[in-house]
Amino acid sequence: MNELGKEGAVSSKSEIPTTMKGVVLVGHGGFDKLEFRTDLPVPTPAAGEVLIRVSAASVNNTDINTRIGWYSKAVTSGTDSGARQGFASAQNDDASWSGVPLVFPRIQGADCCGHIAAVGEGVSPDRIGERVIVRNLLRTYVDYRPFECWTFGSECDGGFAQYTKAPSRETFKVDCDWSDNELATMPCAYSTAEGLLHRANVQAGEHVVITGASGGVGSAAVQLAKRRGAYVTAIAGREKARLLLELGADQVVGRDEDLVANLGKETVNAAIDVAAGPGFPALLDVLKKGGRYAVAGAIAGPLVELDIRTLYLKDLTFFGCTFQEDIVFENLVSYIERGEIRPIVAKTYPLEQIAKAQQEFLSKSIVGKIVLEIPA
Repeated sequence: MNELGKEGAVSSKSEIPTTMKGVVLVGHGGFDKLEFRTDLPVPTPAAGEVLIRVSAASVNNTDINTRIGWYSKAVTSGTDSGARQGFASAQNDDASWSGVPLVFPRIQGADCCGHIAAVGEGVSPDRIGERVIVRNLLRTYVDYRPFECWTFGSECDGGFAQYTKAPSRETFKVDCDWSDNELATMPCAYSTAEGLLHRANVQAGEHVVITGASGGVGSAAVQLAKRRGAYVTAIAGREKARLLLELGADQVVGRDEDLVANLGKETVNAAIDVAAGPGFPALLDVLKKGGRYAVAGAIAGPLVELDIRTLYLKDLTFFGCTFQEDIVFENLVSYIERGEIRPIVAKTYPLEQIAKAQQEFLSKSIVGKIVLEIPA
């Protein structure tokens, strides 16, 4: 049976508290800007929204990049150079995905797996109890305008707390036998990877090269490209080769190896890049004439060297990939439910150890995702 909760929200019979535990980001900078709190107010879902009791969330580059102010155009180096202490050069007025100042304190967390605990006006109470994930790039709050979105955990509060709220239409029930920890690996990394492959229109039989292949997005892209029937060359540390081959990669090229010497010039149909930096020119060299380059990250450095003649003489197409069409996340849910992809939980940490989890993430010593378990 359902009952009316505060301010017109419909909740489950179990009582929803007024305060919760969570981690708030109090400013751009180092790990000291992450504060674990036990007195945060539980959000109330507005019309069209649902309240989610969060079970698990995972660590992503975007959480770290937002914390350190890396999105500011004043920052010209890769994530690692400021990932622990932040960037003194970062400007607050453009240090978010949307290019506008971030509102502090902010509960980060682009990934969220949990159960619907209450619904706002206009949402069926039948949704209460559903196990769900949230689309990490939200379109509701920008009226579904093309190429605009809010990032869950950036322009609004996200999953690093016991409760969060999200638009009902962008909160997806998932029927599968995965654990909550496993399901929490999906929203950000896998939708980013699927968005890259979707925009680049990767087809069966094509040769795809994937940078940063051992990370969350890269390892997702390996699986998703193989799902499409592509031949996959993964670029990663050599010590990760065995695991990447098990994921489906056809071959692995070491991160510090000569890509052109390994693959040859003009042998690849599409490059899926999350690294950029010094390795960027070689990606263009291995692309065939008419090849496609898709990028959704620059962990190795945002400024690259481009010989514009390579771009136009080879008739290359470039895709900058942040915004995702609705079909991308919808497809991802269907892949999960049909068992066509699998999660990779590398390690788990309790939420209060978020700084340790991010330090492990930054070590690049793992393949897959680090999951934060939310306190009950």
